[in-house]
Amino acid sequence: MSMKPWRALGVIALIAVALYCLSLVRTVAISIVLGVFLTTLLLPPARLLRARGMGRGPSTAIVCVGGLALLVAFVALLVPPTINGLSRLHVSVGTALDDLHTLAARLGLDDARLADMLTQARTWLAEQGRQIATGALAGAKTVGEIIVGAVLAVILAIYFVHGGDRLYGWLTDLAPLRARPRMRRTGEVVFDVVGRYIRGVAIVGVVDGFFIGIALWILGVPIALPLAVLTFVGAFLPVVGAFMAGLLAAVVAFVAKGWLVALIVVAVTVLVQQIEGHVLAPQIYGRALDLPGAVILIAITLGSVLAGITGAFLAAPVTSVVVALLRHRQGESVISSS
Repeated sequence: MSMKPWRALGVIALIAVALYCLSLVRTVAISIVLGVFLTTLLLPPARLLRARGMGRGPSTAIVCVGGLALLVAFVALLVPPTINGLSRLHVSVGTALDDLHTLAARLGLDDARLADMLTQARTWLAEQGRQIATGALAGAKTVGEIIVGAVLAVILAIYFVHGGDRLYGWLTDLAPLRARPRMRRTGEVVFDVVGRYIRGVAIVGVVDGFFIGIALWILGVPIALPLAVLTFVGAFLPVVGAFMAGLLAAVVAFVAKGWLVALIVVAVTVLVQQIEGHVLAPQIYGRALDLPGAVILIAITLGSVLAGITGAFLAAPVTSVVVALLRHRQGESVISSS
């Protein structure tokens, strides 16, 4: 049975009101979502420990402390090569500028024109610096919100790992009796889709970062490890993240090693992304999370407009959840009508 027009308008109005209310408490709402994302990563090992007879408290403590230890070790491993690589890049900047000057001369740009362009660039950078200084006070509020949101997300993740099923059972018990089964099924679908999405993106990001990082290390490009980590993080921003990470790697390769190495880095990045997009990702995500590229780009754009960089990162998983719920609803309708 198709939805009546007045009911469809009511659903749209309800969604608009819900989005407006969420925008008023954006920090809390985003923290809850990020807490659920962290839970999807921490809950499987916790369930494995509980299946072997360990209680909720000890299993939660082991998984959370282990995750924190891995994060600290990773940061400690990442910082030294980043500092050394940046110092090497600083030395290579002069050589890269000379190469650009030679290229510009071949293109017919004389020294006077180049000097004028450099002066305009310095003026633009100075203006941007003044704007950044002016907005520093407003930025302090944003930094505070980020810190509070991150701490809240971690605390919620620990709580969800320990007793998230009990919390959701308590919430469903508050609903009318007829709506409880549908709420439970909806919750299961949402958590399943989010879990598969986050774990799938993490696996794809690790594979992309590993092979691109290996290529950068073999080519002798500075900050190869930080660039590999950036490639991993870029996997959580589909389509756009991979492009930005590859572009930055190519720029670093050009500054440090020249045009030839930069072109090789671009070729390796494109090859890895093609293998990931056509071979690896479909096997990991499956049909339930198969979204057209245009839909992902539109979702990321809307997310960035509504909630900045955080909204851009959350756009793809939220869209996947919405699509999965629609397909689940269609499946229920087919079963009930047959």
